[in-house]
Amino acid sequence: MPTIDVTSSIDAPAGTIYNWHSRPGAFERLVPPWVPVRLESFEGVEEGDRTVLRIGLGSLSLRWVAEHYDVEPGRQFCDRQVQGPFPHWEHTHQFDPADEEGATLTDRIEYEPPGGALGQQVVPWLEDELRRQFTYRHRVTRRDLSLHRRYNPDDRSLTIAVSGTSGLLGSQLVPFLTTGGHTVKHLTRSGPTSDDEILWDPRTDRVEAEKLEGVDAVIHLAGENVFGPWTPAKKQRIYSSRADGTRLLAEALADLDDPPEVLVSSSAVGYYGDHGTDRITEESEPRNAGFLNEVCEAWEAAAEPAARAGIRTVQMRTGIILTPAGGALRLMLPVFWLGLGGRVGERNQYFPWITLDDVVGGFYHALWTDDLEGPVNLTAPTPVTMEAYSQTLADVLHRPAVLNVPSSLVRTVGGEMADEMILASVRAVPERLQETGYDFGYGTLENGLRHVLGAPAQTSGEAERRQHGQSLAGAFRSHRAGDVPGHLENSALHTGSRAEQPRRRLRRRQQRCLLSGAASGQSGRPSRKRAPKTWPPCGFDRTRAVSHWPCGAECSGRASRSTSQPS
Repeated sequence: MPTIDVTSSIDAPAGTIYNWHSRPGAFERLVPPWVPVRLESFEGVEEGDRTVLRIGLGSLSLRWVAEHYDVEPGRQFCDRQVQGPFPHWEHTHQFDPADEEGATLTDRIEYEPPGGALGQQVVPWLEDELRRQFTYRHRVTRRDLSLHRRYNPDDRSLTIAVSGTSGLLGSQLVPFLTTGGHTVKHLTRSGPTSDDEILWDPRTDRVEAEKLEGVDAVIHLAGENVFGPWTPAKKQRIYSSRADGTRLLAEALADLDDPPEVLVSSSAVGYYGDHGTDRITEESEPRNAGFLNEVCEAWEAAAEPAARAGIRTVQMRTGIILTPAGGALRLMLPVFWLGLGGRVGERNQYFPWITLDDVVGGFYHALWTDDLEGPVNLTAPTPVTMEAYSQTLADVLHRPAVLNVPSSLVRTVGGEMADEMILASVRAVPERLQETGYDFGYGTLENGLRHVLGAPAQTSGEAERRQHGQSLAGAFRSHRAGDVPGHLENSALHTGSRAEQPRRRLRRRQQRCLLSGAASGQSGRPSRKRAPKTWPPCGFDRTRAVSHWPCGAECSGRASRSTSQPS
């Protein structure tokens, strides 16, 4: 029976790691974003407790029920499948102390694949996929525990009210908070159905302010999804869901007798508009502003009542979140997997990316950092051009990136939304986050993409081949332009001396002119005022002859020393 062991060293005591796994939210944090799994119920990790999952999408989904057994608090717990696709599945979570401050985390899976003899054929693929998933799980565990230990070393339990808990960010931020031992109150627009829900409905201007008394912090994430055609009705929902919702919440907090210490509210780098290649910090002014700038300005201004009431208020201007669970990356992945990907828009257009885990970490940093107030850029410290982004994504997926999409086509299809969200160049940097000491988990694009896609780290051999390929590609482009670097002059890519480069450029120009003349019905031959002594006819002869080609170009200059004829 196949068995898989995945082991990692964690800089936290074994009991702390056990407690993290036993709290609500651990499963949501551990599920890789590329795996279609939904948690239906979680009873805990005590003896006999059950966890119910839904695996797959739509009508193809399966129900998985796991029961916990052999529980040793602080050391291990096991779960076995009692309903699901595998004939046999047992999973042991083991936490072994390594020293006073660290421990070893081991996940051991013993299973029998479905499908009998046919299922045995997929065991190698299944083992690779399971290792990929559990390697991701261990990275998340290590990172989350590190953040909790840094910002909350005393294990203080906060009560935090959060809006937008079902969104892309909220669905990860809430589990992160609960696994850290915090209590989350959900701000909901529908009627509360449990004690951990608070009514907050901008549509009816109603909020249960009395339930906000005494909360330690508020995180405001809610807002209409900006993707999709920007019809007038859609734009109105985008604007009002942010401006009106934030105003209602901020005014309610300002009137409390026991208000929270901090309000961390979402915003976006769309505030800045298109800045081309200019570096953007929190001090930068908007430029080429459009609808998104209008929304962000109203969004941030709506939080002012809370700030005036003495509540520390932080506006997180978030970049483009990278996760296969949603957003831009989810839309691009199928195209790149098929080998049909490429640059979208202009080559030097900047892409303000950030991983979802670093967005979660950035909000947690803002929650605990008293020096942080006002607008904060929540983007990776290394913004990249769209050219670099598409090429890096293709490299991580081992696919080509050759089918570029021109800006005109993107603008035609996407309209105003595409112009502001896809084609705007925003080279935003997280200056205030870095000044206040936030440590990014995934500061480079390649590391970030490999994390969210579960791609293995690049080996030294792959890195050398990639660097060699990029060098050859760059040399080839230089060769075609007639500008060969000195260190490549004797390479296979360079077939002539520097003295012959003008001749090759003129030969290409002549060929273009001949084609132009043929297309216009002319003879395609130049009318020479004086016959040159060298090839090509429009070349540089000793008497600085001038030749006029059918396309209207005029070429003049000194002749090359060589008098060779074309082959």
